[in-house]
Amino acid sequence: MRGRTPFAVLVVALLSAGLLGLLMLNTALNEGSFTLARLKKQTTEATDQQQTLQQQIAQQSAPDALEQQARALGMVPGGDPAFLNPDGTVTGKAQPAEDEPPVPRPSAADPSASASGPASPGAGPADPGIDLAPAPPAGSAPGPSGSPAPGPSGSPSAGAQR
Repeated sequence: MRGRTPFAVLVVALLSAGLLGLLMLNTALNEGSFTLARLKKQTTEATDQQQTLQQQIAQQSAPDALEQQARALGMVPGGDPAFLNPDGTVTGKAQPAEDEPPVPRPSAADPSASASGPASPGAGPADPGIDLAPAPPAGSAPGPSGSPAPGPSGSPSAGAQR
């Protein structure tokens, strides 16, 4: 009986160590599966966001959308182009773009258009088609219709436009 006790203790210790090892391995695998599930969810969300952004880019780069944005900036369609050939000859006759019907341009009486020069040092010359009004104060809230509150000149400030 005395010789069997150390053997029984050794067998029980080995079985206990084996069970604890299996428990630790199972815990590690479950932790990995939770991490994998979380990463798959993040990947799915990132893919959805990417597809949404690609769809927005496709919509905004469609010819109709580009034409509307160009007209809003005061651009007009160009005429027939002239081409310079490799031998130096010119094919076609270039003509300036015609503004028909005239696109409304900001007037000098509009106080939001800055005709006095660049908005900041180092900036290029002022473009009369771009509103260079300063951003609204941090405390201004949107108006009741969801549009930005009018600035001191009565028109929405350019800082709130996107």
